[in-house]
Amino acid sequence: GLVALFNVDAEDNIPTHFSAMLLLFATLLLAIITVLNWQRGFPHVSKWGILSLGFLLMSFDEASSVHESLVDPVRTLLGDSDLGFFYWAWVLPGIVLVTALGVFFRRFLLDLPATVRIRFLTAATIYIVGAIGFELVGGRYVEMYGDQNLTVSLITTVEEGLEMAGIIYFIWALLKYYADNYQEVRFRFDS
Repeated sequence: GLVALFNVDAEDNIPTHFSAMLLLFATLLLAIITVLNWQRGFPHVSKWGILSLGFLLMSFDEASSVHESLVDPVRTLLGDSDLGFFYWAWVLPGIVLVTALGVFFRRFLLDLPATVRIRFLTAATIYIVGAIGFELVGGRYVEMYGDQNLTVSLITTVEEGLEMAGIIYFIWALLKYYADNYQEVRFRFDS
């Protein structure tokens, strides 16, 4: 029972909830940055808000595995046999989404200070290499050799580890952004 609680290839367990909470924390930080930047009249406030909403959706997806429901419909569209790297077929819409978001956020990223841009892109690269890159490799391996072996477990562990590392790095980058732009932030909760 203890192994199942920590199996990164399973759902509804400690690693899944940890990843969802990391994404939720990034959502909160992005929402606060959105409000603070709006108050100061900084550019691209809407992009910060959209990022916050996107991370909220990612947190929901991590907790409920919505993206995995795309596997069967996309497999059917592709012909359902010998899919190779696209065995986990949700990666195709994932690649399209990541590409579209890259185009959408291009100007936003280019307008950020270079150090912030590099940090954000580094975090995104780590996360995407895990979420899509290792999912492609893992899919190919599962199609060839099945999913009950040590290699698949190692691929999945690296995949999930990179996703978590990417989000942790992004949270650090957001906190550095706070430190660079806001000397002090106070919260007041009125009843």
